[in-house]
Amino acid sequence: MSSAQPTGSAPAADDLAGVLADRLARLAAEAELAGADVVLVGPGADLHYFLGHSVGSHERLTCLVLPAGDGGAQLLVPALERPGWAGSPVEQLGLPVITWADGQDPYRALADLLPPAARVLAVDDHLPAVHALGAGGAVPGSELTLAGAAIAELRMRKTAVEIDALAAAGAAIDRVQRSIGRWLRAGRTEHEVAADIATAIVAEGHTRPDFVIVGSGPNGASPHHEASDRVIRPGDMVVIDIGGPMPSGYFSDCTRTYQVAGDGTAEPDPLAAEVYEIVRRAQQAGVAAVAPGVPAQEIDAAARRIITDAGYGEHFITRTGHGIGLEVHEHPYIVTGNELPLEPGMAFSVEPGIYLPGRFGVRIEDVVVVGADGPLLMNRAPTELVVLD
Repeated sequence: MSSAQPTGSAPAADDLAGVLADRLARLAAEAELAGADVVLVGPGADLHYFLGHSVGSHERLTCLVLPAGDGGAQLLVPALERPGWAGSPVEQLGLPVITWADGQDPYRALADLLPPAARVLAVDDHLPAVHALGAGGAVPGSELTLAGAAIAELRMRKTAVEIDALAAAGAAIDRVQRSIGRWLRAGRTEHEVAADIATAIVAEGHTRPDFVIVGSGPNGASPHHEASDRVIRPGDMVVIDIGGPMPSGYFSDCTRTYQVAGDGTAEPDPLAAEVYEIVRRAQQAGVAAVAPGVPAQEIDAAARRIITDAGYGEHFITRTGHGIGLEVHEHPYIVTGNELPLEPGMAFSVEPGIYLPGRFGVRIEDVVVVGADGPLLMNRAPTELVVLD
């Protein structure tokens, strides 16, 4: 396996407009193949992917309207949100921006933008149900379908620029993981440690901390515990799972499990070192299995086999990984039953774990991109067990 190397700079404005136009054209083609008449995309990661920008509109309707086939996209936004699109890539694209005002029916305004014969409306996964149903109600005889699968087909395969963004995110979160010993020690609460880590995440280049899991002792056996007022004790195993978005919009996500040294009165659980090494070998096996053509579920199987053979299979209670990019969880999912063949550019986490209720948990996680010849690691923080005094 190898670390990621920079492969290109961020695209210039003209180049970005070309990239976005190509994405819209490919989505229109995918929609036509799926039998949809139009795709409706609301604020969120999908809108950011296709327009290079997204502005939340609270309960009001914002929607990209993309007819299938030849495209001809338009953007519908609340009038009060129109200034938020000034200077955005939408203007380089020359995309018409249509506004509606409070007191008007936004769904009637949306229906007026649809092709006359449009009946099959494909909505993205981020469009709230109230807006999807409102759009359907404004078009007599319409049928609502999901555009998520078609959009995932495009977003799953990262370009060189996107991989660079993930590598930068990985390097930033690695710097935080390498500094955990500054904050994690016996006598502090999980909340206190989490607050220091959250500050460091921003200091290392993220726009915000999206999640800061600090699971000490028995709390580590809950994969999504986050943080509490529990006081960290000598001998504890502590799961630290952290990440967030960079200015590029692309996310980091990295987990390491640390051990707080015993003090003679409280010693580490005698199983701790054994379980940690099993998880480390499982994580290495999962990463090593990454290659073009390998089904996604085989990465899960490679990691799970190590844990199951060691007798802890019932305590590996999660999938092995999830895709990552403009969202911290996206396609492809590394889970039993996903037969999708991996392709170069696909990015996802490899994060097996063992969770022993009432005792402790161990998880090790790196983000990996499928390279032409195997895995490209976005994270380089050490995976060996670190014991903190």
